[in-house]
Amino acid sequence: MNNRFNGTSIKQYSTTFLLLGSMASAAHVRAADEFHPNSFNSEALKQSMIAEFALAYDDVPTAIHNYTVLAIKSNSTSIKQRALDIALEYNDLKAALDIATHWVVQEPEDVPAMFYLAHIALRAHEYKLAANTLDKILNIDPNADLEQILAGIAPESKEDRENLLETLKTSKEKENPSILVMIAGLEAQNGHLQDALINTNRALRKRPKVTGFILMKANLLIGLNDIEGAQKWYAKSSKRHRDNLDIRLAEARFLIRHNESELALKKLEDIIKTWPDAEDAKFIAGLTSIDLKQYEKAEQYLVDLRYSAKYQNDAYYYLAVNAERKQHFETAKAYYRLVDGSLYVVSRRNLVSIFEKQGNLNDALRFLTQERVNYPQHASFLYQAQAEILKKTGNKKAALRLLDEAIKNISDDPELIYAEVLLLDPFSDRDKLDRTLKQLLLIEPNSPTYLNAYAYTLALQNRRLDEARQYAELALEYAPEQASILDTLGYIAFLQNDYAAAATSLGKAYTLSNNVNIGIRFAKALYMQGNLTEFSEVLQQLKEKNANDPQLKQLDALILPTVTKKS
Repeated sequence: MNNRFNGTSIKQYSTTFLLLGSMASAAHVRAADEFHPNSFNSEALKQSMIAEFALAYDDVPTAIHNYTVLAIKSNSTSIKQRALDIALEYNDLKAALDIATHWVVQEPEDVPAMFYLAHIALRAHEYKLAANTLDKILNIDPNADLEQILAGIAPESKEDRENLLETLKTSKEKENPSILVMIAGLEAQNGHLQDALINTNRALRKRPKVTGFILMKANLLIGLNDIEGAQKWYAKSSKRHRDNLDIRLAEARFLIRHNESELALKKLEDIIKTWPDAEDAKFIAGLTSIDLKQYEKAEQYLVDLRYSAKYQNDAYYYLAVNAERKQHFETAKAYYRLVDGSLYVVSRRNLVSIFEKQGNLNDALRFLTQERVNYPQHASFLYQAQAEILKKTGNKKAALRLLDEAIKNISDDPELIYAEVLLLDPFSDRDKLDRTLKQLLLIEPNSPTYLNAYAYTLALQNRRLDEARQYAELALEYAPEQASILDTLGYIAFLQNDYAAAATSLGKAYTLSNNVNIGIRFAKALYMQGNLTEFSEVLQQLKEKNANDPQLKQLDALILPTVTKKS
């Protein structure tokens, strides 16, 4: 429902409408040359060069001032583009509004300039100006696509949205389908989904073929929890617009999300027959086939994407997953090795998991060592993965030596340092652990994970408890509902004999996690507090969920028998 408002910034809009794009390093020269194409204007060149040098030295106000003056005085589109580019990049909306306003004054029939002005007016909360500009655009071109004007800049506050809604509803072009859909989008954001649906239907009656309108209605029906209505709407729209790939793909995605994978796969197969090169359809079909355990079909679709610029890494990754599901482990390992990009780490974790299943962790260690040569950018992760294997094989000393080597090679990497923290013994390695934790907090002083690690370590050592409590309380400020931090704070309070605070923190931690160890600490805090009734209730809950846990016998022993024999 909000997908139409999650677009990119103005600089990434279609050049047809918004003209903004990245400028070459010689942009200021080209712009100045256009200032007076027949007689090169040295003053314009000078001002633009000063502006560019100012930008290079982070003197943004000077750059914006110079380009704003040039844009207002000039008839050059390039100068205006460059001026707007800089003003918007540095979020100087006043300068951007001045530039766009003068552009429209100079060229009152220039629709791209009006798009600029409407967009910037909305960002600056100048809703009346924005609405008037939209009226002018629609007066020139009633079918203008206004969707991108609001993309990414829908007002954040409800009050601003209401102001914009009121302005749009009183617009001269308020019955224009594009305005109706803008109104519907704002209503949806305010939670008025039924009103939004009514306005979307009105827009659809006037422009029934617009993809954005069709998909917005579907999203609104889903938002209203009318899943059956949404499915019927998708089916009707797909049938009516069989040549619209976006609508048919949206229907398939909808069916998958609502547990209709088999029907979705049939529709995807039809799409692929019509559009044999539709990569999105092949990718979704491949993943859906895996979920349906149709592994041969999945491989067929994913193999076609091995050379796709968009899906290559995803294809290799899911081909590996597919092979692993078929228990073709060597094939899976071969595919995992080909994965790069954002799926690199998870692919190597899966690959190591296969080595482990095969009982070949030594081979995994050798593989990861070679990976550090091939992929030095992932060295931190690879060192950690090797250390984890060494720990699993009982070679903790070798793991610590490896991490020491890693930290020397990659200094100040908090993840590597934290990996070493998790291996150090709080008693035998006390001094090194203390130094390492202090180093971590120097690198990331506000990390709740590292603050909690230091607090818990001090608690385990039963020393500097006041300092430990401060760390835990600070960690809790950054992560208020994290069970592990509440557990640490409760544990420290217990050691300080502050049983009321301990019971409060441990109670919250137990509610969040249902962890048996936290529950036992919570019960002990209640007992020490003297709250025997709640202690008995918590103990009973723990017994019901963890009947065979030996720690519960210790809690049982705390309950005094209700009937004792007389001596």
